[in-house]
Amino acid sequence: MASQISESHLLHKLDIFKIQGKDKRGHKILRITGKSFPARFLSVDVLKEYLDEYIFPRLSKKPFSVLYMHTGVQRTDNFPGISTLRSIYDAIPVTVKDNLQSVYFLHPGLQSRLFLATFGRLFFGDGLYGKLRYLSRVDYLWEHIRRNEIEVPDFVYDHDEDMEYRPMMMEYGWDSDDPHPRVYAAPAVAVDSPSASIYSMRCIS
Repeated sequence: MASQISESHLLHKLDIFKIQGKDKRGHKILRITGKSFPARFLSVDVLKEYLDEYIFPRLSKKPFSVLYMHTGVQRTDNFPGISTLRSIYDAIPVTVKDNLQSVYFLHPGLQSRLFLATFGRLFFGDGLYGKLRYLSRVDYLWEHIRRNEIEVPDFVYDHDEDMEYRPMMMEYGWDSDDPHPRVYAAPAVAVDSPSASIYSMRCIS
């Protein structure tokens, strides 16, 4: 019990899940900072209890969107794993799922995009998959979210600056899942759009 309380306190302290600001359609935003997620120390049950108590009740009555910042996420440090993500998704109340309007995926890694393109519908269903929007740069974020109403950590801006000063990143982007640069990029693109398939082909060409 003491361990669960400690883990829940850690989630609060790290500020991983924060309801803050609105998008340009007036929907509140659930901001998720992937880099801060303590995947190696946190149990799935504690995470579910935390979301049930502190997050889901605030999202059950009105439409909302999610901003997930994938910047700096590494499989060995702060990625919870596919089975954990699926377990959490299955535990989300129906009312909350129904209210979800869009998922803005900032700085997606190559492997993340390929996985979602291949298995997204299988793991998360058409409902969530169809709401996913990739954002390769912070500037694209402000086309959808009110700039002055949400906090973006400095390391996210630093990542964008890295892209400015590295030739291969001017158009493409950095794969947050891998320490080496990979070739891909896109502004906010719906995963089912023709443009999305074009960028996917770039990744593997």
